[in-house]
Amino acid sequence: QVQLVESGGGLVQAGGSLRLSCAASGRIFSLGAVGWYRQAPGKQRELVATITSGSSPDYADSVKGRFTISRDNAKNTVYLQMNSLKPEDTAVYYCNAYIGLPTTQGVMNYWGKGTLVTVSS
Repeated sequence: QVQLVESGGGLVQAGGSLRLSCAASGRIFSLGAVGWYRQAPGKQRELVATITSGSSPDYADSVKGRFTISRDNAKNTVYLQMNSLKPEDTAVYYCNAYIGLPTTQGVMNYWGKGTLVTVSS
């Protein structure tokens, strides 16, 4: 059984920083592309950043220059470093990953349960 678990959320003042982690565990053959999404109250879930299996990052315009996505394949973990946080960054942050499963089970897509980030003004 595969699990994705986000951690690192919390309350921070505007201008502060947080680092989120997304850890994949279980019977995993490989960790593929991973994306961080967020959903603010009353809004649709939006894509924040992605990273390919080869560590190529991409970012939403709203976070470019402030957020950095990275990965540690040895730990099956992806990080989201968030700097210069703004109140509008307040949301539940979710991790989504394509995970290669052992033997012939192929690649499956998984979501974590999210971690709450609150930025006070």
